Amino acid sequence: MPLRAVLWDLDDTLFDYTGSDRTGVLRHLHTEGLLASYGGEAAALTRWRRAMETEFARFLAGEQGFLERRRARARTFLGTPLSDAEADAWFGRYVAHYEAAWRLFPDSVPALEALTPLVRQAVLSNSSTANQERKLTALGIRGHFEAVLCADALGHAKPAPEAFRGACAALDLPPADVLYVGDRLDIDGLGARDAGLAAVWLDRTGPGEPLPPGVRRIRGLAELPELVRGVIGFGAPSTIR
Repeated sequence: MPLRAVLWDLDDTLFDYTGSDRTGVLRHLHTEGLLASYGGEAAALTRWRRAMETEFARFLAGEQGFLERRRARARTFLGTPLSDAEADAWFGRYVAHYEAAWRLFPDSVPALEALTPLVRQAVLSNSSTANQERKLTALGIRGHFEAVLCADALGHAKPAPEAFRGACAALDLPPADVLYVGDRLDIDGLGARDAGLAAVWLDRTGPGEPLPPGVRRIRGLAELPELVRGVIGFGAPSTIR
């Protein structure tokens, strides 16, 4: 069957989440007068990222929702018991700085535009639908996607096969007709492969981990349109594997 759609991860694939987050949290901690309390920029960033990774793992395990994850990140980072209202307010002040730093990777728009005449495009994200819809609109790329499919609406988060297959069902396409591209080998590449999609791992930093069977690696999004053209030309997504 032909390749008919590309499903995109958003954060750290099209959108520079890590860079925006770094800028945002440092500005937030400076404004709050907390940088020295947490050992300066490098130590504070390490603590912040560990809090994010800890709570994201709990989210993937189904232990908490999107809003609960934000509150837990604030509490874990600060090491302080906060009420829900206090956690929401603290995290909300961080979000204001983070959103002011939002940016796309330079290769994102050219890749989206190059794919437009070739395949359908949609987003599959572990964030919330409202959050990603607003982000895509603010970044000026919402119009490239016919659907924004997120864990809160699908009822499953990547790398669960149900997340990928649910997104394919929403597009009324079998997984074999869909290519998924994302920056995480474990969550995106292996998750998509195991759900029956063609899997592309965006490994911007490289050299990265050894490449497992069934996953294609690209170093930047400029490589993706030609890869997709090649798959379409051969007429079967299996040629990407």
